Amino acid sequence: MSEALLVQEAGAAPAVAPASGARSFWRRLRAQRAASAAALVVLLLVLTALAAPLLTALAGQDPNTYHPDLVDSAAGGVPIGSFGGVSSEHWLGVEPQTGRDLFARIVYGARVSLGVALVATALQIALGLVIGLAAALGSRWLDQLLGRITDINVALPVMVIALALLAIVPAAFPRPVLIALVIGGIGWSGMSKIVRAQALTLKSLDFVAAARLSGRGTWSVARRELLPSLAAPVITYAALAFPTNIIVEAALSFLGVGIKPPTPSWGQMLTEADTWYQAAPTYLLIPAGLLFVTVLALTVLGEGVRTALDPRAASRLRVGTRTGGKEESA
Repeated sequence: MSEALLVQEAGAAPAVAPASGARSFWRRLRAQRAASAAALVVLLLVLTALAAPLLTALAGQDPNTYHPDLVDSAAGGVPIGSFGGVSSEHWLGVEPQTGRDLFARIVYGARVSLGVALVATALQIALGLVIGLAAALGSRWLDQLLGRITDINVALPVMVIALALLAIVPAAFPRPVLIALVIGGIGWSGMSKIVRAQALTLKSLDFVAAARLSGRGTWSVARRELLPSLAAPVITYAALAFPTNIIVEAALSFLGVGIKPPTPSWGQMLTEADTWYQAAPTYLLIPAGLLFVTVLALTVLGEGVRTALDPRAASRLRVGTRTGGKEESA
């Protein structure tokens, strides 16, 4: 369902980037207040993730040090103090039972969640581009073969396949890398369908035909002529797929097959907080709230990127609004 929505949204982008260039794109993107605010939130999250060692050093904490003196063992490990043990030393409180600093685990968890989603999205784009271009530019039998493989991939239950793969891989394999490879290796079909459809349209245009008549090879034409024209749908799909991949990583960690302790992850923290939502509600609300804000900001930013790349969408929206207003006033 989510992949179908991504294909529908990304497919609305034009096959050829607007002639006004990158400057016009940035101007249209900045003109959208919601997208600008979302971009600021995403930038702050990225900077926080990158600066996690510096921020935890300023706080004088690290994500894996236990503080048993900060939890009430008689009460089952509930943090001592108000709001989960918030203090001048522990800015967001501490983790139940272990007493580990919650702020340190949150900022290091941001690195894992954003990093996994970024690598998975990059892998989806790379596989989708290669397979989509091969289907569009190759022979008929290759197009049919790749089309059947793509259809099978679309029909696969992503979460079930991911759970099975993550369960059988040895624990020694780095878990964040494995999750990124699984998500990216399964979720490329939407990008492939978009690239194939756009490439088939572009293949019939004069500038591509001229390049092929000049003697260039198939992949040379794809690299020099098609890829620049595919920038708009690819960027749009990436912007919409990124928040989806964050949700998938969090869901896998929540189900217990994602990031393993002691490496912090927002989804893993939600799993551990499942039994503490009454005794220590901040332990659940903080990672859940950050996950919600991150996905919302990335989704709004992705929609803003799509609109900026296709200014006709904003024009249609404004025209429809004015028309609706006149009809209502009449």
